[in-house]
Amino acid sequence: MSTTAPTRVPASRRPRAKAPRAAAHRRAARALRYAAPALLAYAAVRVLGLLVLAVWARREHRELWHLLAESWDCDWYLRIAADGYADTLGHAFDTNNLAFFPLFPLLIRAGDALLPAPRGGVGLALAVGCSFLAAWGIFKVGDRLHGRRAGVLLVTLWACLPVALVQWMGYTESLFTALAAWSLYAVLTGRWVWAGALAALAGLTRPTGVAVAAAVSLTALLALRRRFDARALTGALLAPLGWLAYVGWVGARLGRWDGYFAVQKLWHNEWDGGIGTLRWMKRLFLVERPQLFLVLVTLVLLGALVLYVLSVAGREQPLPLLVFTGLLVAIVLGSSGVYFPRARFLLPGFPLLLPVALALARARTRVTLAVLSTAALTSAAFGGHMLLVWLGPP
Repeated sequence: MSTTAPTRVPASRRPRAKAPRAAAHRRAARALRYAAPALLAYAAVRVLGLLVLAVWARREHRELWHLLAESWDCDWYLRIAADGYADTLGHAFDTNNLAFFPLFPLLIRAGDALLPAPRGGVGLALAVGCSFLAAWGIFKVGDRLHGRRAGVLLVTLWACLPVALVQWMGYTESLFTALAAWSLYAVLTGRWVWAGALAALAGLTRPTGVAVAAAVSLTALLALRRRFDARALTGALLAPLGWLAYVGWVGARLGRWDGYFAVQKLWHNEWDGGIGTLRWMKRLFLVERPQLFLVLVTLVLLGALVLYVLSVAGREQPLPLLVFTGLLVAIVLGSSGVYFPRARFLLPGFPLLLPVALALARARTRVTLAVLSTAALTSAAFGGHMLLVWLGPP
């Protein structure tokens, strides 16, 4: 039996402990388990919509892959990823690709370089993956404000929106909603630099990124009035940089300070305070016989306005959420541009659904299940109608 004492390794030469990394993994796993009911509910609703579309498309002899990955705006983003942006303004309407913001096509190009998959598949995978990140962020906001049940219901309602099928198409709505939701959550938890950085990325994704930037910057500046915080100042300055950078880059590329707005004008898209929207509604319901999809768009617009009024009156939402949804609704309703995609433009406005989520949270379980089941089936039916019956873009 040996009596030799064990050799001690100096503390400076011992391997570094992996405790911090393991602790981070455990926290992430706990957070994912906590959000699992919301993510599973989201997946169930969207899979139902996908199945209905698949059966319907087969009966109509339409290719499901093309509908989801390569149609309409999907094709615009794929061509930007492949060939880049125009370098002149031109004169033709609805043809200048500088109207489309760059983050999504840049991610498609990066994925195309790294993955052995079709470019359309990369865009679709990005959209689906980001939709779950968006659902998680929406749950975190709802849970932070009103508890887990409200968070799950908020996510489920977002999945049940009439045009929610777009969340699983090669469009930017899922990416933008994910960035907006996590940016707003970062504001609610005082993570100012994260909030500003995510808002800047949202500003590189869609024109309405300016609404996220305003929510972050205004809230941060108000916080600075109470107490100076370098991180809040950093977040306030970061937030608008993405949107400003792209608008400035388009101006420099076209050689005119208003280059981006000139592009938008070629897409018939200018802000007129809502006059164009009222004219559309008047023409649809007093002059013409409206198509079902346009009736749906109108109901979504009016519903968003009502829900925003309820959100303000209820005093249950903090300022950053009200600023974000208020500006989003103002931009969408106040535009003179095309009418049919406006329900899609409002998809990222998930805080508008909080009054409904809170009402369902207080309702009996049977009532809640009946409402959500009806909403899920209606969303699935309208998703199929949007891509297979309506002859224009979603």
